[in-house]
Amino acid sequence: MESLAERERGTAADVMQLNVLAGAVAAGVIALLAATTTSADDAGALYERHCASCHGAARLGGMGPALLPENLGRLKPEAAVDVILNGRAATQMPAFASLLDRDQAGALAALIYTPLDAVPAWGMDEILASHRVLADQPPLDGPTYDADPMNLFIVVELGDHHATVLDGDRMTPVHRFKTHFALHGGPKYSSNGRFVYFASRDGWVSKFDLWNLATVAEVRAGINTRNLAVSADDRYVMVANYLPHTLALLDARDLSPIAVIPIAGDGGETSRASAVYVAPPRESFIVALKDIPEIWEIQYRDDPLPVYNGIMHDYRLQEGIARAGGRFPVRRIRLDDYLDDFFFSPDYSLVMGAARNAKTGQVVQMDVGRKIADLALDGMPHLGSGITFEHAGRQVLATPNLRNGEVSIIDMDTFETIERIETLGPGFFMRSHENSPYAWVDVFFGKDRDAVHVIDKQSLEIVRTLRPAPGKTAGHVEFDRYGRYALLSIWDMDGAVVVYDAATLEEVKRLPMVKPSGKYNVYNKITGSEGTSH
Repeated sequence: MESLAERERGTAADVMQLNVLAGAVAAGVIALLAATTTSADDAGALYERHCASCHGAARLGGMGPALLPENLGRLKPEAAVDVILNGRAATQMPAFASLLDRDQAGALAALIYTPLDAVPAWGMDEILASHRVLADQPPLDGPTYDADPMNLFIVVELGDHHATVLDGDRMTPVHRFKTHFALHGGPKYSSNGRFVYFASRDGWVSKFDLWNLATVAEVRAGINTRNLAVSADDRYVMVANYLPHTLALLDARDLSPIAVIPIAGDGGETSRASAVYVAPPRESFIVALKDIPEIWEIQYRDDPLPVYNGIMHDYRLQEGIARAGGRFPVRRIRLDDYLDDFFFSPDYSLVMGAARNAKTGQVVQMDVGRKIADLALDGMPHLGSGITFEHAGRQVLATPNLRNGEVSIIDMDTFETIERIETLGPGFFMRSHENSPYAWVDVFFGKDRDAVHVIDKQSLEIVRTLRPAPGKTAGHVEFDRYGRYALLSIWDMDGAVVVYDAATLEEVKRLPMVKPSGKYNVYNKITGSEGTSH
């Protein structure tokens, strides 16, 4: 009888053969794409003109992802031509059909599937060399200015790479400061709300003191970064990278690096990280992988145990974390499909996720470590922006859809879709508050991108459609800590944060901002308000 080890070796060999075959097929397609009237020199000029500002001059990523063969495994070369010409749903990738013909798009596709002579290394040595401590962290009982520290907002102004500290009672700016290029929209707070942590698309992580209004430290944790998470005990920051294919573990006190964890599967294939979030009751980080159908759970407690809720789990020590003293074991959970984003149940026992190319979502029970149900979600649900609330005596999940004009309402006990609310188009963000009867969802894509729907959480009907700036994209609602006000962004260089009375739905105030991509209330984030993403 064949042993388990022999079967595993055979499986690995099969995977390697398939990878070689897939590489040969891709090489043939790339050769066909390159056989156009556009020369390699022309392709380079086209890239510099149309692509470099978002994806980086060296294709290493910026506002957009890195355009390298190792980062494009799930996008076939022939499909890349269509993306270049027609854009990509649920992203900021525009359509270039009015500027490029198909031959030019083919030449660009061939270019981005051509390996670089060398991808820059970015491991522990490079991270250490980038580390900077910039300011002291003096003992304080609260802010050095007059404001409720629990009702502050951070507003990310993507247009000119700044952030604004906003007083959530007076709705007045307290302080505005420069950030690194292209922040990911979701900063994370320490448990007392004093510190906020940012990750930029080009890998820089910063720690800012909200009470003392100073940047404390920064470090470059990767070349192209997805997002970060902060442990519930305020000790660690985990950074998820697109490039290199690693997770970087930092000391939350000063952002000094602790470990670099490579992301690899059984056959040696590597993967980008789709996202990392913290699961406080589990004392762990949960990581979704972009190119391998797995999620990882990484414990950060001092005495990590293979037993959780009475169940024995297989935690493995990953290569590359010897500096961490043998801690931070990785538990790998195999799935049927990739997870491009995911959502936690309120008790963090379930991960509900979906892939960009999937027709259904997956429900993963974390205690047993396997998928337990499918979710009837077609299109492209944005579960990372999902919210929960009580409807008709039961807990439901509501999620917008990045491809279809609908909001899905899912029973959290049966996982059945009980309602599909038709909207004017695909939406990006959905928010509510436990003290509000309404849920707000934008229409971020398409001709009605200036519209925002207000949905009654009991009738599940749209009761108001707001257009705060006709013709300009409106998105990302966030409530103040009490649920009295709903703040909405106008995503434009000449943009604004529009403050609404959350009960009457009338505009209260308009604050000029430079393309404010998101607003994040301290109290709602650190308490896990049911109306905001975690």
